[in-house]
Amino acid sequence: QVQLVESGGGLVQAGGSLRLSCAASGRTTFSNYGMGWFRQAPGKEREFVAGISWSGGSTYYADSVKGRFTISRDNAKKMVYLQMNSLKPEDTAVYYCAADSSRQGLGWSQYDYWGQGTEVDVSS
Repeated sequence: QVQLVESGGGLVQAGGSLRLSCAASGRTTFSNYGMGWFRQAPGKEREFVAGISWSGGSTYYADSVKGRFTISRDNAKKMVYLQMNSLKPEDTAVYYCAADSSRQGLGWSQYDYWGQGTEVDVSS
């Protein structure tokens, strides 16, 4: 079992930055999991934003955030981060982190555990 808790969301103006954090806890080893960030905007389906492999050696991004968002992880601290720069109003959503037992963190991986989400609101 893995428990995930996101933090760092809030209200920001377009062009600004936010850093989301996801803290993992539980008896399992954090490096057993690839990690991903997803988001869901009002009235829309949940979508993949970024993913990272168990070692941090591979990262993946949705086209809509490439060059603006950076995913990273610290296995010793059991943390995963999403640095979001040059935010746009269309980035407004609830952001979720998730754990992938295949250790890959791909957009189409079967994620096993999810956090409760943190809200990001980008004003124009």
